[in-house]
Amino acid sequence: MIARLRRESPVLPEDAPPRTSWQLLADPVFGPFFAGKALSTAGIWVHNIVAAIIAWELSRSALVVGLVSVAQFGPQLLFAPLSGALADRGDRRRQVIAGRLIAAAGSGGLALWIAVVGVEGLPGAWPVVATALVVGIGFVVGGPAMNALIPSLVRPSELAAAVAVNSIPFTVARAAGPALGATIAATLGPAAAFGVAAGTNLLFALVLVPLPIRSHAEGSGGGDRRARAGVRYLRQDRGIGLLLLGVAAIGIGADPVITLTPSLAAGFGADATLVGVFASSFGVGAGLIFLGLSRLRLRFGLELVALHGLVLLATGTALAGIAPLPALAVVGFVIGGAGMTMSLTSLSTLLQSRLPDALRGRVMALWSMAFLGSRPIAAAVNGAVADATAPGVAFLAVAAVVTGVAVAVRPSRLAARPAPAEHPDRRGARGTHEPLPSRG
Repeated sequence: MIARLRRESPVLPEDAPPRTSWQLLADPVFGPFFAGKALSTAGIWVHNIVAAIIAWELSRSALVVGLVSVAQFGPQLLFAPLSGALADRGDRRRQVIAGRLIAAAGSGGLALWIAVVGVEGLPGAWPVVATALVVGIGFVVGGPAMNALIPSLVRPSELAAAVAVNSIPFTVARAAGPALGATIAATLGPAAAFGVAAGTNLLFALVLVPLPIRSHAEGSGGGDRRARAGVRYLRQDRGIGLLLLGVAAIGIGADPVITLTPSLAAGFGADATLVGVFASSFGVGAGLIFLGLSRLRLRFGLELVALHGLVLLATGTALAGIAPLPALAVVGFVIGGAGMTMSLTSLSTLLQSRLPDALRGRVMALWSMAFLGSRPIAAAVNGAVADATAPGVAFLAVAAVVTGVAVAVRPSRLAARPAPAEHPDRRGARGTHEPLPSRG
């Protein structure tokens, strides 16, 4: 199979016209990578929403629900730099496979436990928190490597399209995963839902095995191989720090969809079905905006689209928190989801375009820390505020944070770039990309 894929995936000239998004999806390497990631990411959201529902049912505390996110995303703060350094030194594909197998073990272990004893037989919510930690370790092992793989799957001129397309699995999963998880949990039980989550991660690992993705070790350059080199690079290109700040704000803005929706639905007198509707509405908004995202990028540029996306995320979050009716909260989540896609895709594309490949894994580890590592802090704070006051107060606080960051990362501050000579390891880093223009 590997030989057949290599025959079907010839090396294309660097100056060839960039392929469209549909052509990238038809590529025998990028296409399976995309499909496997879409399935596994949907499985992750199945795990997330069902874990939140069970934690709420067992504890009736938004803080405990928040602890699930703390356990799942906390490892990003501790181990992402090490994982990024490993991605720059070795085989990124194998690292992604290892991470997905660990995540599958976390979901599968909880599925077996619940299948044997039932939810009522669990000794409180701590098994849900503990298995979320295992899934989180899988995230941190494979996440930086998976993000760093994208430029090696396409030509430099296709990077913007590839980053945008690579965001689709995340947004589709936001739309379908929560509804699917809530439905499976309600009809077949939570054990089946966690089993599905484990199966999708295992399937992605199996899809990656035969793909002829070039090992980074074959083309990596020399230079500083230490984890802290990625942090030191932020002093060289200060715009990277602003991009990461914007990504962190998006992670904070996305947290209420998981941490606060169980208590928000309970305030409306509804059950777990409404939790799935809220979370899926956020995903629907995130997916629908893709239909016009390319035109927005061409017309306004990546920096301005990112700014507008942050504003929409803040606006939708505030509306969801103060809505007197569930239907208005749904509208808020749709708006917030659209803002997340606009800002996350634009900021991530800007980030990828500014990185030398020799540092890509380590800086994308900082991306993971910003986007996923901000979640434990946000989840703990949001849960505590919601328990002490009301969910709406936490929603408004999140909206205020996102608004403040939108001001900090306005286009005029993102425009500055370091001179090409300042990029470390550029002389020996195969696959290094020159910065993309912000328009087009």
